[in-house]
Amino acid sequence: MKPSALSTHVLDTANGIPAAGMALELWRMEPEPALLARTVTNADGRTDAPLLTPESFRPGRYELRFDVGAYFAARGEDPGYLGTVTLNVGLKAEAGHYHVPLLCSPWSYSTYRGS
Repeated sequence: MKPSALSTHVLDTANGIPAAGMALELWRMEPEPALLARTVTNADGRTDAPLLTPESFRPGRYELRFDVGAYFAARGEDPGYLGTVTLNVGLKAEAGHYHVPLLCSPWSYSTYRGS
């Protein structure tokens, strides 16, 4: 059995750099929406600690909310039309480490289950 955990990182694909200083939130959506964490990415575009550790992990639906528009505006760039990018993910117990990267520009984003 693999313990489950959750981490993320953000890459600014418009500038080819880690998205340092991007605000993000983690919400648990079941049974009622609840804010679990609010943090900011570090110089490497990652959070300083996992969003969910094996000890705090519970299976279910979660949302990661990334403040993409504010990040680009703070850099003095056109924030495009993206504001908050929301990723709704279903996490299972004993499925190993979930790593959810966000690749973004002011006009687009993509994600995948990383390692």
